[in-house]
Amino acid sequence: MQLHSFFNSSTSYRVRIALALKGVSFEYVPVNIRTGQHRDAAYVNAVNPSAAVPALVDGDFSLGQSLAIVDWLDAHFPAPRLIPTDPGLRARVLELSYLIACDIHPIDNLRVLRYLETELGVTPEQKSTWYKHWVDEGMGGVERLLSKYGQAPWCFGGAPTLADCCLIPQVANALRMGCDLSAYPLSLAVYRHASDHPAFAAAEPKRQPDLIAP
Repeated sequence: MQLHSFFNSSTSYRVRIALALKGVSFEYVPVNIRTGQHRDAAYVNAVNPSAAVPALVDGDFSLGQSLAIVDWLDAHFPAPRLIPTDPGLRARVLELSYLIACDIHPIDNLRVLRYLETELGVTPEQKSTWYKHWVDEGMGGVERLLSKYGQAPWCFGGAPTLADCCLIPQVANALRMGCDLSAYPLSLAVYRHASDHPAFAAAEPKRQPDLIAP
């Protein structure tokens, strides 16, 4: 099994966490999205038609999109399960996961930030303001969900789920980009708890073979 990944991609980070939690071994295949390697014809045609990372390849089966990959992993490596089978808990886990994956990440990812700079001519300061605004918008929603439905030490109880696989990379990226997350203590508590877990530590960007200095 191969994982086509970029060390600093939060979507790749999600899948690395899931694979580590399940103890699934894989070959790490670096794809440098900063240089546009994810748009190379060979990669798009043979690995991921979406021209993105991550992509999971298992024999002649390949799959992009991090949430779809985690769902596939749950079906093939069910322990530990990351998307619960209980309908109520499943709905809560997906609610928080989608908030991060659909509302925060898409407008703060690399291709959007580059477009702001190269096509719209925004300044670095304006780009930073954009990023921090949408992080605050999204993390406010995450914090309210955790306050109303969450249960420590993870997002939803005593074991990590897809929600934690999504939250930890989002918090890590926000901190890296200089965001003040002090208004989100519940989210930060989950982040700190995860930092002591070996699977989450193994998936950190700084531990990946394609680590590039800032």
